[in-house]
Amino acid sequence: MSQIKIPILDLKPQYQAIKDEIQTAINQVLDSGQFILGPTVKAFETDVARYLGVKHAIGLNSGTDALVIGLRAAGIVPGDEVITTPFSFFATAESISMVGANPVFVDVQPDTFNIDPTLIEAAITPKTKAIMPVHLYGNPAAMGQIIQIADKHNLKVIEDCAQAFGAVYKGTCSGCDRCDQTTLAQLGGKYVGTIGDVGAFSFFPTKNLGAYGDGGLLATNDDQLADMARMLRVHGAKERYKNIMLGYNSRLDAIQAAILQVKLRHIDDWNNKRRWVAKTYHQLLEKSEGVMLPEIADGHVFHQYTVRILGGHRDYVKQALAEAGIGAMIYYPIPQDKLPVYLGKYPDLAVSNQLAQEVLSLPMWPELSLAQLEAVADGVKQALNNRT
Repeated sequence: MSQIKIPILDLKPQYQAIKDEIQTAINQVLDSGQFILGPTVKAFETDVARYLGVKHAIGLNSGTDALVIGLRAAGIVPGDEVITTPFSFFATAESISMVGANPVFVDVQPDTFNIDPTLIEAAITPKTKAIMPVHLYGNPAAMGQIIQIADKHNLKVIEDCAQAFGAVYKGTCSGCDRCDQTTLAQLGGKYVGTIGDVGAFSFFPTKNLGAYGDGGLLATNDDQLADMARMLRVHGAKERYKNIMLGYNSRLDAIQAAILQVKLRHIDDWNNKRRWVAKTYHQLLEKSEGVMLPEIADGHVFHQYTVRILGGHRDYVKQALAEAGIGAMIYYPIPQDKLPVYLGKYPDLAVSNQLAQEVLSLPMWPELSLAQLEAVADGVKQALNNRT
């Protein structure tokens, strides 16, 4: 009997389902002869702004550029400090360092994997100018508490939404001018990336809303910040050949915008299917010993379904799954503050260090079948049973 093969991610079913739409959109761009920015990118930006309920959506070259440009547009300069999470992909801290600021790492919550808001105020110094929460794995961070702290200390908030397009924050934001309760009530929540001063999104192909190449986007309700971001993406110029600052070449190309515009029409359906996958995993694994399941939070869009394998057995379980033909990934094996570029500069953060030894992300994409999910869950349980 042939071995079942379940990769960590399979993008082919999604493409096959929308192949005709994608080909039509690409052909229209090819026929137009306009490949960088232009009307196709503008149309996508308009659609995203409408979807998110935000004034400005600015297409960029990548999610990393969205963070870098977002920081600069928000006024972060060399020597400033930006508070963020140690448990994220390196682009989070890298963007802070790239603008000359210093990342300050605050530990995370063990159940949400997101920055612990109760620890933020203790990390604030006179040099602190911003907070950069990450909505890790598609789970909204505690934005109500974060915004209240930011407003109290006059700090900017740059949301790293690289893994969270379509995620909805459904908490409260009492006393926060940016998160008015009427809007929260009407929407049943508010999209991440529209709560702080800046929302930075990635369209890397593996994301919930993924391009077929690199791409990113900055969202904001601040007119002045948006103007600055638009200048920064085109070499610091409002008009061609009138460069008024050092900027970047960070333009979203039209073919990627056309692809993303097609996919945007399907994102809610795909995110709902991801939630179904996550809930099914939960039902299949909830009685298993040695594994701690992620929270099924309202608004979570499950870019990853990440469990914690307890007892020091994570690497064994990952290897056992691989031998059974099942893909699994470790996001992230080394916290940002422990990476070689920052090594020795920061004190230990207990929760993120522990998570780095325990987290394991299981196969996740919208088209996963019940049979596939059962096979993955059985593989996890069998590996744990064999180890204990």
